[in-house]
Amino acid sequence: MLFFHRDESLDQWGDRILEAVWAKFPGLAQNQIAMTWVVYDEPVPVNTGGALTSDEFWRYSMRGFAYRGVEPIYPASVVKLFYLVAVQEWLEKGMVTPSAELDRAIRDMIVDSSNDATSLIVDVLSGTTSGPELPPGPSETWQYQRNIVNRYFQSLNWVELESININQKTWCDGAYGRERIFLGDQYQNRNKLTTNATARLMHSIIGGIAVSSVRSQAMMALMQRSLHPDELAANPENQVTGFLGGGLPQTAKLWSKAGWMSQVRHDAAYIEIPGLRPYLLVLFTEGKAQSQNEMLLPFVSQQVVQAMEQLG
Repeated sequence: MLFFHRDESLDQWGDRILEAVWAKFPGLAQNQIAMTWVVYDEPVPVNTGGALTSDEFWRYSMRGFAYRGVEPIYPASVVKLFYLVAVQEWLEKGMVTPSAELDRAIRDMIVDSSNDATSLIVDVLSGTTSGPELPPGPSETWQYQRNIVNRYFQSLNWVELESININQKTWCDGAYGRERIFLGDQYQNRNKLTTNATARLMHSIIGGIAVSSVRSQAMMALMQRSLHPDELAANPENQVTGFLGGGLPQTAKLWSKAGWMSQVRHDAAYIEIPGLRPYLLVLFTEGKAQSQNEMLLPFVSQQVVQAMEQLG
């Protein structure tokens, strides 16, 4: 069962938003966008500082809208949210040893979206390392170990996670050696996420029940983005400009993780705007043209803000 329920009003607004997007960007095909939008009505169960237990939290059913929310899509750096939760779980259970260097990598993976930092995190989570091709036996063992994050998330028994794959590192130039073999001849073993799966993970973090309330708050701190123009100008790779944060008023508060490469432009964001209900928005777009379009995600974000104003 999904963590949110469909709502007639949100369905109507979601359809209007998508129609406006296709009118503004006629080159965007209907199968090149996926979206999950969740609205938090009173009493708001998220960003409470971990005031609710996990059982209490999951009793709340949110209103939501999804378009192609179950379609598996290459997530680019959005997958780092899942590695963030996993490494916090490993730390909480004593499965890895805390260190200043690990903390630095966790921070850089989310705040700066560093692929090198992510490589270390995946190594720490799985006990594997990149390197030359391996003989069949050791390769099978290596691949089994690399799937540990998949096994962890499947153990949560969330229906939204059934079709995802999160066992690959993120790259600047691409995979080589055992990493390239692991991807498969046709890249069939690439990472893949859905907007619904990403939304549920974000929902658990902002709800304060991902791993623990203390660790959820630490993860929220890493995801918080400044909307101040001077700070954005000083950091061209700020994960706001050209993404959902680019369509928000400066009075908004934003927690997010963007994903971007030559074929996709994505963002997953939790947003609070004074006078409006808080909401969660996950948007995936595919295609080379979309990946280079810095106007698309901000436009969608603006449309959602306008819908939220009408919702009250």
